[in-house]
Amino acid sequence: MLLNFDTIKKNKEILTYIKYSDYMFEKMGYKEHNVEHALFTAERAAFILKKLKYTKRVQELAKISGFLHDIGNLVSKKNHAQSSAMIVTHILSSLDIKEERYNSDLFEIFGAVGSHEEKQMLPPTAIAAAVVLGDKSDVRCQRLRGTKKEYKDVHSKVIAACKNTEIKVSYAKKEIALNLEIDTDICSIMEYFEIFTTRTVYCSKAAKVLGCNFLLFINGYRFL
Repeated sequence: MLLNFDTIKKNKEILTYIKYSDYMFEKMGYKEHNVEHALFTAERAAFILKKLKYTKRVQELAKISGFLHDIGNLVSKKNHAQSSAMIVTHILSSLDIKEERYNSDLFEIFGAVGSHEEKQMLPPTAIAAAVVLGDKSDVRCQRLRGTKKEYKDVHSKVIAACKNTEIKVSYAKKEIALNLEIDTDICSIMEYFEIFTTRTVYCSKAAKVLGCNFLLFINGYRFL
């Protein structure tokens, strides 16, 4: 039996870990990291690879990796990528996948999950790069908890201001474009870059691994 996304997203153990991770983040006052973010990352990672004409199997592995990438937050936000990889190793190795147990698919997933926060280096694989782009482009205002009075920092303001986020991929032009709609009454463009410059650079590195240039548009204006 090959690993598949439908099985992974219905696994009760995985869903419990993700929900508890979000519970811990809620207690700390951080933005949503529930199943919604896992699904967003998974679907966007697979979408990018589909547009770039990667195989359906590679797309499937990206979806699985994207869904599992933050599961280690139940241990700690710090070094959660590595915690996530170790938990994923345990869960996937316990599934009844028989001869598939130690095949390359598993190691692709481990590598993508474990490297998704290594911002100082290039993502190691196309799957890892797609997960980075899916994860780091999820700046939807719906992820913010609470109300305007509860903006605890500039990061919260930036998330609250992001009313729409869209990825466009051109296989012909070899371009990946992130289009953001930001409410500048909540935060300025400068505040966005103050918080998310490192994230933006990492997206650019991920696009490079996929053989593409990364473009950033905010409110219709190109910044990269």
